[in-house]
Amino acid sequence: MALPRPHRFDVYIAAGGLLGGLLLVGIGLGTRPSSDPMTLFDGPWPVLVPLTVLAGCELLRRTAPRTALLTGTAAICADLVTQGNLATILMFTDVVYAAVLYGPLASARRIQWITGLLTVAGTLVPFAVWRVPEALLIGVVVGVVAYGPAATGWIVRNHRDAAEAARLRAEQTALLAEMDRTQAVTAERARMARELHDMVANHLSAIAIHSTAALSIDDPATSREALSVIRENSVDGLAEMRRLIGILRDGDREPSAVPTLDGLAALVDGARANGLDVTLDAGHHDAVPAPVELAAYRIVQESLTNALKHACPGRVSVSLVQRDGELTVAVSSPYGDRDGPRAPGSGAGLVGMRERAALLGGTFDAGPDGPQPHWTVRATLPLREGVPE
Repeated sequence: MALPRPHRFDVYIAAGGLLGGLLLVGIGLGTRPSSDPMTLFDGPWPVLVPLTVLAGCELLRRTAPRTALLTGTAAICADLVTQGNLATILMFTDVVYAAVLYGPLASARRIQWITGLLTVAGTLVPFAVWRVPEALLIGVVVGVVAYGPAATGWIVRNHRDAAEAARLRAEQTALLAEMDRTQAVTAERARMARELHDMVANHLSAIAIHSTAALSIDDPATSREALSVIRENSVDGLAEMRRLIGILRDGDREPSAVPTLDGLAALVDGARANGLDVTLDAGHHDAVPAPVELAAYRIVQESLTNALKHACPGRVSVSLVQRDGELTVAVSSPYGDRDGPRAPGSGAGLVGMRERAALLGGTFDAGPDGPQPHWTVRATLPLREGVPE
């Protein structure tokens, strides 16, 4: 199996360690004299074998750290029976450090324990055998060569992992913030779309129906009446548009005059002026939270707009009932084929009414109802304080 390509920085370390070791051999500097009892192979040539092997291990310090450590351990043991080379020892400490830093987590923990035990053993065993203080230096050397690099690698690894975890948390936080922003923008766009539709659709529908009637009926009195209704609705629609533009310019500020249930009578009078036969049964109701009050008003407003556009001639009934912590809004209009001018519909009104009820945790349904053909819109809104509109 082909070995992985070494990192460029690892190549620099290996070349520097090898050249430094060759320089020390060239000037005759070793870690032990040839007369030392541990020196089984004296002379400069045996030193080159572990030096070259450790230089090769440096090439694998990042790509194959465990292989580099096992091979480097064998090389440093071989270096102990030669005159030794300081560059070989330094490269071995770097291999230990890299094995802890770049190797698997389980291997890094084991290296920590093994080097720690070797340091303790290298301190206690020689002192117990020779009973001289100088024997303690063996443990110091083992700690500096083995445990010190392992501990340093472990500390650096922990800091690196902590930094990576912090970076991931920052990315997740930024992603969640972007998702929240997107959802907020989408919700705000949906809210403004509902407000635009509910504010303006009623007036534009009346204008479309009466202008069609004025064009189709050649009667000056009818045309004058239709134009009067068209002017009134266009002025009211323009005022609603200006109020909506003010909301958009000023951010999230609500309109200065939010519609309430007390305004249903005026809303019904406006529907009568547009030609609908409407009855209102608001009954008695206690104080209603503002979001519920606005939603109920808009549902009645949109239902009357739909009746103006699509209902057959007949009576349209509007009723509000407050019972068991809920406000039920019902609007019923004649349903069937219709003669006379009609205004086009897109279905956005039903969608908006259903969204308003859902946002308050209520229910909504619309469709044919009763033994006689009637189209009934019914919404049940819970009366809970603090529910966003």
